[in-house]
Amino acid sequence: MDIHMMISVFVFLITTAIIFWRPKGISEAWPAAIGAGIVLLTGVVSHADILDIIQKIGGASITIIATIVMAVILESFGFFHWSAARLAQLAKGSGYKLYWYIQLLCFLMTLLFNNDGSILITTPILILLLKNLQLKPHQQIPYLLTGALIATASSAPIGVSNIVNLIALKIVNMSLYMHTAMMFIPSSLGLVFMSWLMYVVVKKELPKKLPDSVYDVEQIFFTKNFHPLKGHASVETKSQRTKFMVKILLFVFIIRCSLFVASFLAIPIEIVAVLGSLILLVWRWYQLRTNPIDILKKTPWHILIFAFSMYVLIYGLHNAGLTTFLLQICEPIVKQGLFEASFIMGGLVSILSNFFNNHPALLIGTITLTEMNLDPITLKTMYLASIIGSDVGSLLLPIGTLASLIWMHILRQNNIKVTWKDYLSVSLIVIPVSVMVTLFLLYNWIQIIFS
Repeated sequence: MDIHMMISVFVFLITTAIIFWRPKGISEAWPAAIGAGIVLLTGVVSHADILDIIQKIGGASITIIATIVMAVILESFGFFHWSAARLAQLAKGSGYKLYWYIQLLCFLMTLLFNNDGSILITTPILILLLKNLQLKPHQQIPYLLTGALIATASSAPIGVSNIVNLIALKIVNMSLYMHTAMMFIPSSLGLVFMSWLMYVVVKKELPKKLPDSVYDVEQIFFTKNFHPLKGHASVETKSQRTKFMVKILLFVFIIRCSLFVASFLAIPIEIVAVLGSLILLVWRWYQLRTNPIDILKKTPWHILIFAFSMYVLIYGLHNAGLTTFLLQICEPIVKQGLFEASFIMGGLVSILSNFFNNHPALLIGTITLTEMNLDPITLKTMYLASIIGSDVGSLLLPIGTLASLIWMHILRQNNIKVTWKDYLSVSLIVIPVSVMVTLFLLYNWIQIIFS
């Protein structure tokens, strides 16, 4: 083992240990950034490597940040209160119905925005909803946890719902259209299975009937909590509020569709995403005269620092021979057939994601794929299996994705305590089975469309 490999492995192990331990509640970004700095200073990762990392993740990062900005703007328009009121109304007093409506909301928000933006939107909505429904802390946790899991996993069906998907698409030279055609059906069915399995696991913790003290949800959410003079759009009636929110969501949907059009026309999709965010900012300023400086304060920049730092660390391991090691493991299994190849890649990226975070894990997995000289169908299928591992398998531990880190950050801000025991009591049962079911569905779907 040469000196560079020793440094890379040692720094990575120490950094990972501190991230797991988090002494005195230190942010995950600090140990990751310090570890990346050591790897840079010792020459394990060169300046040319840094430029390569920026080139790989730059456009995708801008797209995701622009989408997060859209999510933050929605709060100013009162979308959180409106959505909380709608959920309470649709549940009709049933804690079980509320579970399924929360699952649907989280799925749709991820498709409309991305997993990080969805977490920024749905978590405050659920906190607002559950507190106003006067649920006890132990009754709130199943809704918050399962909502976060499905919101993050829902980034698998379409490529633009996750920064890591966008980066990997560029590396394997795959279009958004091909990704959606090959992935949407099997991953969506996998999400339905995952939601059902989570329901089975947490059902005993859900209230069968919501508290009787909540009667007029519109009155509760829009008089007790909705403050037009404190940075929210003032819309007087229920009908007017609904029409206004529908317009906002329709605009976001149009921007989402425009990303696919831009991809087809070879226009950088980050341009469209930034343009959409700027239009929403202007719209907000026109409605509320709100200074856009609050966007800088509300964007979780430390999470982006964490992601970039982990990329640097994993690149150091790549330079030290990790890719070569993975090739030696994967190639004999890949030669056995597409079924075996799909499961080994999905499982491998799942494991790497929970230790490295899914961003750098998918990067190293995708680089490994491109060095195998695979035929196009096998390459694309194994890439999609990697996405399942990165978007779903990464949820086994709460540090596996940026979205889950953002989720924990929001919970801490609201003094809500969800322990690792709470998290693992669901994830250890649900995630491994969901990954295997989704990989099985992907393999069979590929057989159907390419037969």
